[in-house]
Amino acid sequence: MARMRAVDAAVLILEKEGATQTFGLPGAAINPFYSAMRAHGGIRHVLARHVEGASHMAEGYTRAAPGNIGVCVGTSGPAGTDMITGLYSASADSIPILCVTGQAPVDKLHKEDFQAVDISSVAAPVAKWAVTVLEAAQVPGAFQKAFQLMRQGRPGPVLIDLPLDVQQAEIEFDPDTYEPLPVATPAASRAQAERALAMLCEAERPLIVAGGGVVNADAADTLVEFAELVDVPVVPTLMAWGAIPDDHPLTAGMVGLQTSHRYGNATLLASDFVLGIGNRWANRHTGGLDTYTADRTFVHVDVEPTQIGRVFAPDYGIVSDAGAALERFVEVAREWKRDGRLPDRTDWTQQCRRRRGTMLRRTHFDTVPVKPQRVYEEMNRAFGPDVRYVSTIGLSQIQAAQLLHVHRPRHWINAGQAGPLGWTVPAALGVATAEPDATVVALSGDYDFQFLVEELAAGAQFRIPYLHVLVNNSYLGLIRQAQRGFDMDYCVQLSFDNINSPELGGYGVDHVKTVEGLGCQAIRVFEPDDILPAFEKARTLMAEHRVPVVVEVILERVTNVSMGTEIDNVVEFEDLAEHPDHAPTAIALAD
Repeated sequence: MARMRAVDAAVLILEKEGATQTFGLPGAAINPFYSAMRAHGGIRHVLARHVEGASHMAEGYTRAAPGNIGVCVGTSGPAGTDMITGLYSASADSIPILCVTGQAPVDKLHKEDFQAVDISSVAAPVAKWAVTVLEAAQVPGAFQKAFQLMRQGRPGPVLIDLPLDVQQAEIEFDPDTYEPLPVATPAASRAQAERALAMLCEAERPLIVAGGGVVNADAADTLVEFAELVDVPVVPTLMAWGAIPDDHPLTAGMVGLQTSHRYGNATLLASDFVLGIGNRWANRHTGGLDTYTADRTFVHVDVEPTQIGRVFAPDYGIVSDAGAALERFVEVAREWKRDGRLPDRTDWTQQCRRRRGTMLRRTHFDTVPVKPQRVYEEMNRAFGPDVRYVSTIGLSQIQAAQLLHVHRPRHWINAGQAGPLGWTVPAALGVATAEPDATVVALSGDYDFQFLVEELAAGAQFRIPYLHVLVNNSYLGLIRQAQRGFDMDYCVQLSFDNINSPELGGYGVDHVKTVEGLGCQAIRVFEPDDILPAFEKARTLMAEHRVPVVVEVILERVTNVSMGTEIDNVVEFEDLAEHPDHAPTAIALAD
């Protein structure tokens, strides 16, 4: 067998496992690992400006395509602690990323050495596995186990911490005979599928709720096939948006307190049976459980046994990978359809489509400053079904989910449960790295944008073009709206008179100068009719310069976005669409 340093074996394993894209920052305690990447030559690397940014780049890379696993690399001490938010975000949304950190030598770990922190203990609550490898001969096994764990069951992140002396120690390793460990996947049985379909057939007004597990299993096509066979409308959760195209006749709309459609909530409330597949009944989807579950029967399918019954007890639970369950459901549904055992759902599906065509929010406003609804209307005009949206949290993300259109899985890439501010810029860079020929469009409010804006420099340096829509109201808009219940507007205003940019009229940070200073391009828009031309110009600039291009739209300061405390009590703050001109890009107009 070949004799090599432990880090050389680790890098060879990355290639064998197909994880050849890394994001990170070198440092003294991880330099041996970097030397192995340099010597190998087959591992690509993007130099981030902040280790948290690198972890979100790895997330975006993983989320962009089936089978991807992004790798985040950093040195000892604060590099590892900076990764924690990325680990949390990935863990919460069932996203596999591998974080690799350097560490002080083994004999220094208990001596408060410089930048020596017990990072495996810090990371353990937000990772599927976090380990400091103390013996060099265990390095190959640790990486092999990491990839198995990341892929198996509910996917998630792993952190491997490598002391400096462990990295450099020589071991015996044979890369030619290395094989990834097998991944066990629980699958629904025939009997379980028949029970679930029998319950569905007994219902008069059934729905399918598709969660992120459908996307993780790369099972969107099977989901659509199953929905068409049984003729049952589908509610995608935010993490599964695009698993069924928005313009499909069986798309029922999203449900929830914030990122939802009026017609989606109304349809859920009218249903009597819900089949949840690969979802987790998140509280912003369900709202109060008494309202959500009232007079409904539930079946829940999830790959993780402890997810079933975690939020509420379903009437029937199936532990299964979403893709494996859907394949079994399709098998049974085909037979039952051939035998005439599936009921006619025409009346119910037509009711759902009528709601989709009439319960619309208004998007067309000509006022100045620009109302945010108009931005999303113009995004619908500018970007076709192939666009890949990236966003994280805030009023911008909530209203975008209410008004934009997504037609394919992994074309709405969103930090769902954790929602860390600053996620969007680095995640978009990760997506654009994974899919360099795709139209990647990020969406941020001004505060999210400012958190990790420095990562745009990585986009300029490594020529990673994408388009970033920045809606600027110079406010922490979501927190301001939440403070209405406390009758205050406190510590949430970002506005100030910028002495260097008086043309901003009190909107504070000059994002155009900031973006240009980081080596990218930016366009500022004040008028609603200038939004679409700005998007067109941005695409030209992206093609010409191969860097990120930011389109900043100056919004009205205060907009209250539709939301509520229960799915039957969402407050609409704006006049609703009363005729087609009020929502000219609504999906319903294509029906």
